[in-house]
Order: sequence, then C-alpha cells, then structure tokens
Amino acid sequence: MERLITTCMLLILLTSSGLCAEIVKVDLIKNPYAGARNVPELSINPDYIHAAGLERLIQSWGGQLVRPVQDIRLNREQDLQYGEWNRMALANRNFAEAVREGRIHSNLTIGLEANCNDLLGMLAGLKYDHQGKERSVGLVFIDAHGDFNVPESTLSGMLGGMPVAVAAGHALHNLRITAGLTEPLSIENIIWGGVRDLDPLEAERFTRYAVKQFSVEDIRKASNNLRTQVEALSRRVDLIYVHIDMDVLDPAEVGGHPLTVPDGPSSNELAGAVRHMFADSKVVALGIASTPAGSMDIDGKSRRAALNLIEAAIAGVQARSH
Repeated sequence: MERLITTCMLLILLTSSGLCAEIVKVDLIKNPYAGARNVPELSINPDYIHAAGLERLIQSWGGQLVRPVQDIRLNREQDLQYGEWNRMALANRNFAEAVREGRIHSNLTIGLEANCNDLLGMLAGLKYDHQGKERSVGLVFIDAHGDFNVPESTLSGMLGGMPVAVAAGHALHNLRITAGLTEPLSIENIIWGGVRDLDPLEAERFTRYAVKQFSVEDIRKASNNLRTQVEALSRRVDLIYVHIDMDVLDPAEVGGHPLTVPDGPSSNELAGAVRHMFADSKVVALGIASTPAGSMDIDGKSRRAALNLIEAAIAGVQARSH
C-alpha cells in the first residue's frame, strides 16, 4: 500500500510539472502544390522539413501521429487538367479531404505547405467536417505581407499575394470553390500578425476593411493585444487555423527566402506566441508555408525555425490539460 501511494504521488508530481503531459494526437499532411508559374509545380519545402526526422521529433515533443504522413497528389483524372492555378486548387481540394479525415482522430493538424496558396485547402478541410456539417472557422494569418491583394490592386500579379483575399471571397471565386471552400471566411474572423510590407492599394484595402492585426512587437512580447484578439476570435468561431509564412521571421533565420522583410521576430519569440494560441482548445491547426529549403536554407536555420514552431504548437496543446 505504501509503495502504491508513493507511485501515485510521483505521477501527480510528474503531471503537475509537465513531465507526464498528455499525448497530443497529431495529423501531419504535406501539400507541395504551389500554384506558381514558371517554376516546378511541386515544391520541395514540405519534404525538406519532413526529412529532419519529423515523426521522431514529434514523438520526442509529446506528440503521436494518428496515421502515416499524408502527401497530397492529384488523382489520375485531376492530373489531366491544365493551368497552374487550377491544378493547385484541385490539390487543395484533396488537401481539404485529408484534413477532414485526419480531424476525426487528432487534436492537432499540421500542414507543411508549399506556400500561402495552400491555406485554402486547410480552411476548407476545417470548415466542413467528414459528414458535410459546416463550421465557423477563424484564421490567424502570420506573415510579413498581407496577401490581401486582388487582381485590381496587385503590383506583382503574384497569386501568392492574394490568398487571404481569395479565402474571404473578394476575388477568384472559382479558384476558392474548386479548392473546396464553398463559402468564404468572414473578414471579421481573420486576424493578421507581423505584417509590415503592403502594396499601396493593398494598404488601402486594410484600411477600408478595418482589419484586425497584431504587430511584431505584440509577437515578441505575447502581448495583451495578441491574447485578447485571439480570445475574442475563439468566442466567435468553432475552430481556428494558425497559418505562418516563414518570411514573417527576421531575415537572419530565413535568409534564403526571396521575400524577406527586416525587423521580424525570431522563431523563439514567435514560438512563445504560438504556444499561447494553441493552449486554446479551438486552435486546432498549424500551417508552415514557404520554408527556404535545400541550398536556399543557409546553415539549416530555416528548418530549425520551422521545427521550433511545430514544437511550440504541441506544447500549447499539452498545456490545455494543466
């Protein structure tokens, strides 16, 4: 009896100290379809992060994969279709289905994404469950750029500068619907974080729609502004997706990214904010997009930064039980 009491007391101490935290059920999905023109259709970014031994790392951080890592591809019929944007949208439809299936058994979905265009599939997978029931979804979009351009406002013409506007139903409706996001997100349920580089007309759109934001400084301090905005979003929606474009980070950690912007947070600073967000039970999905890969990743810094963020999301989910 004395030994049993001692063992029970030890388990209580371990649990309260976080050393015996609840296992986080993780679904890991790779979507390499970028939708960009004049470059290879499939990005190596998701495979590059995965190749760090991500299954083993997830287990060491207290996670457990609910199924083998999913790798999105077009089916035979879809593969006959043409157009980079269209094919990316079709891949996002498949991504959405994979998200939907994985949500049945997991409490954290992690998407390794070619770029920000792939957020459409994650959102579609969360918005409609495996029985077709619609849910209200919030988006926390963390990026140095707003990605809120429409064709009439863009200077570059890059689709990668438009995905949040597309998700909100402001442009390219066929692309959104093809990706499976039949109904757009309400602008009220989107929060931007770390944005510091906007096109002139895009900045006007931010003002016109009075978008909700938190700053780089808010990220660094996990400030009250960041906390209250995410908490308010949680009260309005059923599920929240946190999407991170790696160019939000300080260029020292993503030197190979073609769109770096000075004065970003470090991955450790952003990880602190991520841990806080994922402690909310409605924050169920993390997307890591546009990670510099291979020879573009100087000294492996970008991959380590991405891993920091994934570890932080798992730690946040574990914190729910304490």
